[in-house]
Amino acid sequence: MSCCDLAAAGQLGKTGIMASDCEPALNQAESRNPTLERYLGALREAKNDSEQFAALLLVTKAVKAGDIDAKTRRRIFDAVGFTFPNRLLTTKEAPDGCPDHVLRALGVALLACFCSDPELAAHPQVLNKIPILSTFLTARGDPDDAARRSMIDDTYQCLTAVAGTPRGPRHLIAGGTVSALCQAYLGHGYGFDQALALLVGLLAAAEAQCWKEAEPDLLAVLRGLSEDFQKAEDASKFELCQLLPLFLPPTTVPSECLRDLQAGLARILGSKLSSWQRNPALKLAARLAHACGSNWIPAGSSGSKFLALLVNLACVEVRLELEETGTEVKEDVVTACYALMELGIQECTRCEQSLLKEPQKVQLVSIMKEAIGAVIHYLQQVGPEKQKEPFVFASVRILGAWLAEETSSLRKEVCQLLPFLVRYAKTLYEEAEEANDLSQQVATLAISPTTPGPTWPGDALRLLLPGWCHLTVEDGPREILIKEGAPSLLCKYFLQQWELTSPGHDTSVLPDSVEIGLQTCCHIFLNLVVTAPGLIKRDACFTSLMNTLMTSLPSLVQQQGRLLLAANVATLGLLMARLLSTSPALQGTPASRGFFAAAILFLSQSHVARATPGSDQAVLALSPDYEGIWADLQELWFLGMQAFTGCVPLLPWLAPAALRSRWPQELLQLLGSVSPNSVKPEMVAAYQGVLVELARANRLCREAMRLQAGEETASHYRMAALEQCLSEP
Repeated sequence: MSCCDLAAAGQLGKTGIMASDCEPALNQAESRNPTLERYLGALREAKNDSEQFAALLLVTKAVKAGDIDAKTRRRIFDAVGFTFPNRLLTTKEAPDGCPDHVLRALGVALLACFCSDPELAAHPQVLNKIPILSTFLTARGDPDDAARRSMIDDTYQCLTAVAGTPRGPRHLIAGGTVSALCQAYLGHGYGFDQALALLVGLLAAAEAQCWKEAEPDLLAVLRGLSEDFQKAEDASKFELCQLLPLFLPPTTVPSECLRDLQAGLARILGSKLSSWQRNPALKLAARLAHACGSNWIPAGSSGSKFLALLVNLACVEVRLELEETGTEVKEDVVTACYALMELGIQECTRCEQSLLKEPQKVQLVSIMKEAIGAVIHYLQQVGPEKQKEPFVFASVRILGAWLAEETSSLRKEVCQLLPFLVRYAKTLYEEAEEANDLSQQVATLAISPTTPGPTWPGDALRLLLPGWCHLTVEDGPREILIKEGAPSLLCKYFLQQWELTSPGHDTSVLPDSVEIGLQTCCHIFLNLVVTAPGLIKRDACFTSLMNTLMTSLPSLVQQQGRLLLAANVATLGLLMARLLSTSPALQGTPASRGFFAAAILFLSQSHVARATPGSDQAVLALSPDYEGIWADLQELWFLGMQAFTGCVPLLPWLAPAALRSRWPQELLQLLGSVSPNSVKPEMVAAYQGVLVELARANRLCREAMRLQAGEETASHYRMAALEQCLSEP
């Protein structure tokens, strides 16, 4: 068979077998096309390559372009099978006078035909050709060669068909297709636009696996796209806005890409645009905000103006969408705007190295306040049937971010919305799996209809905790929260989250948000202990909470790196113990004794005596574990000392237990070993409070203190109350 005959046989893919032509068409029934039946029979009975080539040529002539249907394609496959195309793809010897790629082109054309059948596209004999097909994308050759171009088109059709099968993306990634597609796109040869389209599909289907297998190549594509975006002066820059979010890596974005992306966005958003031009730019900016915070925005005047512009545009868009009645909200755009508003909130509350100047902060807070008002207005309209929609979750998230920093403005509107927020948080808490799914849908919503974005917190309650912490200090909001059952919900939530940190769970893999959420819950409970003590005494959920605190603290104080959480638990437990002192659980039970022993450990290990060069006397200094976090710890420590002092007269067994722990003796020893001038007055007051109550409560404590030079130490530190107590019999 001549080379021309081979080329003609190769046209099988162009006259009905190429995947682009494999649409369901007018079916030529078997009885109406006896010629085709005869040629298919010849194809099945072919004994060698020449006969198969000839039969393929005859089939090509018998089937007009576009007339082939799925049933006929399948019968051609049954006649040809995979053996023949396999040999065509791997042979290295072409007939005399033929280019070496002609046989491969015919083999790919056959595969393209077969792959139009989803079942065949997932066949192992197709999947094991992925590495070979991927090499065709980057093979060198004459760019004007029609046969080579046809082979490249067929190759893309094969790979695209495989990508459309359930497990296809995984096989393509494992077969090196992602790197090949990146190189094909960067080479800008024939079909490079198809390479980009297939890359987009693979990233949408399996982003993490793509980056794991081909990070250097994908970063090269990102650099190219970013540079094109920065230079683009035509409508292509808006198309790139839609593509670029897909190519941002899960790790660090190269700095040169960030510069190009920011410069391109600054030019777009600084121009007068229609919504279809502006919205993709806002989505890209939101994706960058998720990935990099504000690190992609340059410092200085240009950066601050750009950030202010971003937040301003986002707020305007939110108001336009949420304040309009009777129109459908562009949820994906508004969710992206929420992300930009959250970036604005972070920068406005940042004290050091903020991109914004103070006048800009004041202006943006005012603008964001109006946008948050629109969010509240929207949430007030949400009925029960919409509570599980991802956009509602996104709206609650931005409101939670605002309330975490600002509760004085919009107070009336916030109070009116609190009942809804409590019901909403309770609904999602009770359906935790749906809440987690909602968080993923919100992430998707913020970027594009097909692409997953950064992870959002998986429950609504965690989003609201910081704001509720502020609101429980105020009488009006606190009464609403109590009336709506928020304390009971918070107790259940705390106990559930605490289970994640209990023995048997790997706390090293827990996100920081779990521990932060527990700490914030403690702060809310502390507010309630101080402002609503009657609630603590009468609500049974706080008895359960107290039991959990007592059983958990002993192990918690021993855990490295969890001192701040231990401080919260210890202080909250001590304050609650003062209110629940008549509870049977606090009458010297093993759990209560273990809790107070652990609390004493936390309180007693905060300070040590430290030698100073050139001085004979040591000074009182923070322990190494406490020193780095004392700014966050000291208020809890002082409150804990005060609460322990209040527990001593209420729990008769506590003073003897403290004496057995040797805390009063070691405390006096510590004070006697350091210079009184190194002990701040508030520390003296805290120590004296504990020592006085212990001395008053128990004669043996008084005797032990006297043996430890307690009267002399009290005199040195001008602890008049302690000195008087120890002087009494």
